[in-house]
Amino acid sequence: SSGGAGAAGCHSYNPIFGTTVNPMDVSKAAGGSSGGAGAALASYMFCALDGSDMMGSLRNPAGWNSLYSLRPTVEWMEEEQVVDDELVDNDADDHNVKMPWPMSTIGPMGRCPEDLALMLQTMIPAGRAELFDATSILDQSSEQLSQIVKGKTIGWLADWGGEYPMEAGVLQQCRESLDIFTKGNIDIQCVATPLFSSKELWESWITIRSHLIFNSLHEQIGGDRCDVLQTLKERGVKAEVIYECERGFKLTKEQIHDRLRMVQAWSTCAENEFGSKYDFLALPSSQTYPFDASLDWPKSIAGKKMDTYHRWMEVMVPVTVAGLPCVTIPAGIGSRGLLIGVQIFGPKGSDAKLLQLACWYSRYCKGDYL
Repeated sequence: SSGGAGAAGCHSYNPIFGTTVNPMDVSKAAGGSSGGAGAALASYMFCALDGSDMMGSLRNPAGWNSLYSLRPTVEWMEEEQVVDDELVDNDADDHNVKMPWPMSTIGPMGRCPEDLALMLQTMIPAGRAELFDATSILDQSSEQLSQIVKGKTIGWLADWGGEYPMEAGVLQQCRESLDIFTKGNIDIQCVATPLFSSKELWESWITIRSHLIFNSLHEQIGGDRCDVLQTLKERGVKAEVIYECERGFKLTKEQIHDRLRMVQAWSTCAENEFGSKYDFLALPSSQTYPFDASLDWPKSIAGKKMDTYHRWMEVMVPVTVAGLPCVTIPAGIGSRGLLIGVQIFGPKGSDAKLLQLACWYSRYCKGDYL
């Protein structure tokens, strides 16, 4: 990957190693920040690799390289148990607010869901091994998988009620791939009304993200907080990282806590939707197809200006801030010969069920049920 130290954004490039390009079309981006892993898998150099996902770094390259990925339930990948989900004002450090759950996690990426299951089995910390058994996916016949997924409901969130601008063709292509699930008696329901305010989700996320990035780099660099920005500039880090740290430096504990309360409100909302209406929810894996590799990021989508370097990845935020497990499936090649994927997510702990769903989809696309 060309993400490098201080990676930021779903595009793998930096001044030292250059740009990671898409094997399907080397003039296009491979995604990121695990774009190197995505390109290597798409080039058949490996069968499975790991990566991290804070704002789509597993989901975006999977979608742009015709791969599968899993962003696991975030607590699963922590060495120590998260005590609870309650937001308490007990931070010893006024500048380092504790999160109710991790906002970033590691996870697998591969060319088939079975490889994701095997990779995940090796990645889960020893103390959490009982949480996941790869044989729940690997030992299932196609007929057994059909019975497991039959009757499930996927809520298609599309563009979040028109609030997420999408490049032409993305929504249609993703919806067509979801329609494959109906062949297995899986119901696809369109969710026309946004489940939560996209504005509140976005403002909450960029506040939390800037806070986490600044404090992570401060911990690495050491010294006084006031010196972090100057040190980063001297080291020539990407402008996007400087942007995050400038914001993170100015944030107060009160501002961060306000946004964490909003995040918990969305988490509760999502869990209620899973408990009452849907087994899973789905969104596109990106708001754009792979763009020109020479760009740093798209400045507009469908005529709407992107006001920050990561606004074009806003579709990743609902999964990230709630810490939900999410599998990405390939949605095929669009009319311009470019790839996109679908992110399907469920309640915490539904990782195996998501992989079983992806396995059924993969086997159907390979002709197992024809």
